[in-house]
Amino acid sequence: MPATSPFDPSAFAQQLLLRPGDALAQTVGPALKSAISAASDYTSLRFGAPLPPETYTVAVGALCFAAMAGFVTVTALVLTLAERKVAAFFQNRKGPNRVGFWGLLQPIADMLKLLQKEDTIPRAADRPVFLMAPFVGLAATFMVLAVIPFDRGLAATDLSVGVLYVTAVSGLGVLSILMAGWSSANKYSLLGGLRSAAQIVSYELSPAMVVLSVVLFSGTLSLQGIVERQSVHWNLWHMGLSGPLGMLIFLTAGTAEINRAPFDLPEAESELTAGYHTEYSGMRFSMFQLAEFMNMFIIAALTATFFLGGWQALAPLKDLPVPGYAWFFAKTGLVMFLIMWFRWTFPRVRVDQLMKLEWKILLPLSFLNLIHAAVWAALGYGK
Repeated sequence: MPATSPFDPSAFAQQLLLRPGDALAQTVGPALKSAISAASDYTSLRFGAPLPPETYTVAVGALCFAAMAGFVTVTALVLTLAERKVAAFFQNRKGPNRVGFWGLLQPIADMLKLLQKEDTIPRAADRPVFLMAPFVGLAATFMVLAVIPFDRGLAATDLSVGVLYVTAVSGLGVLSILMAGWSSANKYSLLGGLRSAAQIVSYELSPAMVVLSVVLFSGTLSLQGIVERQSVHWNLWHMGLSGPLGMLIFLTAGTAEINRAPFDLPEAESELTAGYHTEYSGMRFSMFQLAEFMNMFIIAALTATFFLGGWQALAPLKDLPVPGYAWFFAKTGLVMFLIMWFRWTFPRVRVDQLMKLEWKILLPLSFLNLIHAAVWAALGYGK
C-alpha cells in the first residue's frame, strides 16, 4: 500500500484562508495554525494518529459560525441603541438614558426582558411552520453576510458569482414572513404577510437592475472583485450619472425591501396590530427584530460595497494607517444613519403609493440607469 503523506497543520490552515497575505491571513492565520497544530499534537498522543483533515474543517466551520453569530448579536444590540438615540435626536428628546452611562446598557436590559417573556403559540397555529419562520429569516441573514467583504480577503467566502448568490438568497426573507403570517391563524398576520410578499417581490426588481450596471463596470460578479475595481475611483462618480442615480434607487428600494419606515406596510401597526409577527412573543419575536436590524446592516454594507468602494479608502487618504475594515464600517454606518433618517422624517405611505413608486418611478428609472451605464461604458468613460 502506498504511504500516506503526513498531516501538515500549517498547510491545512493555509488552505482554509481565502488569500495568503491578506487581512484574514494576517489576523486569523497565526492563531488558526497554532490551534490546529495543538489539536493535531493532542490527538496524535491520545489516539496514536491525528484526526482526518475533514474533522478540522468541520471544527473551523463551527468556529466561523459562532463568530458570525456573535457579530450578528453585538451588531443588533448596537443598532437597537443607535436607532433609539437617532429617533430621540430627531424628535428633540433624550432617548434611553437610565440604564448605564448614557443608556448604553439599555439593549442588554431589553434582551434580558425578552428572555423572560412567556413563549406563546396560538392554539390554531400550524405549529411546525410557526416555529420555523423566525429561523428561516435569520438563516437568510447569515447566508448573505457570508459573502460580504469587510476587508481585503476578510470574508467568510469569496464566491465568483457573489452578486447572483446575494440576489437569490435575499429572497428567503419573504418566505419567512409568509410562513409567519400564514401559520399564525390570525387574519391580521396573514394580511401583513401577503402585503410583504407583494412589496418585497416588487422591490427586488429595481435593485437588481442597478446591480447589473455595477457589474457592467466592474466586469465581475464577485463582491471582493467589485471592491478591488474601485481602488482608484469609486463607482459613485466613476459611473457618471449612473453612480448617484443608481445608489439612490438601490438605497430607496432596499429600504422598502427590508420593510423599514416609511415603507413598513407589512407591519403597519396602526392598521394590522403588528403585522406578520403579531402572535410572536419572547425570543421568537426578538429573532424577527434581529433579522430586521441585520437586514438594514446588509443593505448599508451592499451600498458601501457597490458604490462607495467598500473597504477602499479615498485616494487622497490611502496613505493613512487606517485598516480597511475601519473604512468599511465607517461607510456602512453613514448609510445606516441615512436609513434611520428616512424612518424618522417621512410618514408611512399607502399601499397604492408604495406600488406606484416601484412600478411607475423606480423601475423605469433603473432601466434608464442601465442604458446610461451601457452607453457610458461603451464610450470608454468607465475605463
